Amino acid sequence: MKQVLEYILTLIIQKPEDLVVTETIIDDLNIQYLITANKDDVGKIIGKQGKIIQAIRNIAKIWAAKNNKQIRIDVS
Repeated sequence: MKQVLEYILTLIIQKPEDLVVTETIIDDLNIQYLITANKDDVGKIIGKQGKIIQAIRNIAKIWAAKNNKQIRIDVS
């Protein structure tokens, strides 16, 4: 899932070299992803009214449901 997030985000942002996706496995069921990007790109990741990040979270939820996991995605 980390590679999928990185791929999607590099298509959206202007400075992909500043993108860092950190995966933290909390336990057997929970995974947290922290997206860190250039401050100019954070707005593009979030999108108008949060629509872009919500779409990314929905893709992650589909993957999580297939793999019996729970995913949390945060942007900083």
